[in-house]
Amino acid sequence: MSVKYSVVKRKNPRKMEDPAKYYAHAQAYGEMDFDALCEEVDGRCTVTRADISAVIDSVLVSMKQSLAKGQIVRLGTFGSFQIGLSSNGADTEKEFASGMIRSSKIAFRPGKMLLNTLKVLDYTQVAQLPAKVAAAKTVAAAGE
Repeated sequence: MSVKYSVVKRKNPRKMEDPAKYYAHAQAYGEMDFDALCEEVDGRCTVTRADISAVIDSVLVSMKQSLAKGQIVRLGTFGSFQIGLSSNGADTEKEFASGMIRSSKIAFRPGKMLLNTLKVLDYTQVAQLPAKVAAAKTVAAAGE
């Protein structure tokens, strides 16, 4: 198996006057949803699909609670999750108020297992997706 990519022409947003260059763009082919993941894991161990689903659901609830408390959630060599913030700036620490926080996000930092995966990838060039198909994928992904 290999990671499929297309070559796309893009301008450098920091140097718009420079000519555009061609860059690799990863192309996703399909997806693995929660049910498919549970079924695949079921085929690799003695635990049932229902047990796998229950455990993953429980892990996600625990992660949600821990992140809401401000804790870092570490999942061994898989990676870690932590809340990150964006805010407006204040001239002094005393002038800063929580209302200046604009947004929060969940930051994922991959662990050794996933980082090692990146070291052994193979790549295959494919045709660029037509704009209509790429836009439809983007809209579908945003709705999830």
